Amino acid sequence: MLTTARLILRPWCEADLDPFVAMSADPLVMRHLLPLNRAGCAAWIERQQAHQREHEFCFWAVEIPGVARLAGAVGLYSVAPPMPCAPAVEIGWRLARDAWGQGYAAEAARASLDFGFARGLAEIVAFTRPANERSWRLMQRLGMRRDPGDDFEHPRLPPGHPMRPHILYRLSSRHWQNGHWPSAAGAGLAAGA
Repeated sequence: MLTTARLILRPWCEADLDPFVAMSADPLVMRHLLPLNRAGCAAWIERQQAHQREHEFCFWAVEIPGVARLAGAVGLYSVAPPMPCAPAVEIGWRLARDAWGQGYAAEAARASLDFGFARGLAEIVAFTRPANERSWRLMQRLGMRRDPGDDFEHPRLPPGHPMRPHILYRLSSRHWQNGHWPSAAGAGLAAGA
């Protein structure tokens, strides 16, 4: 479990399903993502739980103590073939609309980057659709760099699908540790899983 000044990033639990389903039914939250029904949400959470058991990280459930038991998901996930950037570890985020515009995604992302690089990752990547400006602007604020030559067509989507084009950003451990992109104030590790 990770803690920051305002957030807890924790493993998923059974009680998270209903709020995650509600968040995933919001068309603005899902505008740049493939839709998820209840069964899809349950399967997504199960994949995060399995990834946490295997790798000790996942897209964690984000809790805002005293405000929201589940405000979204932020964290790290292993990228496997056929993704063009594989093998890699991706950072990603998805927040409920009520949590937008308050710096929570950046705060949780910085804690996740600290966690990954402290465990020896050499690089962390992020990718999104070109139209998802909120997301790639955050990638830039985190110090991630884009080489247009790395952009790709998502291999799990059919040719011509409007969500197939993706842009890729990278961040090296060396660049993160340089201090140009400081970690979130108060970020640290909490005991327990």
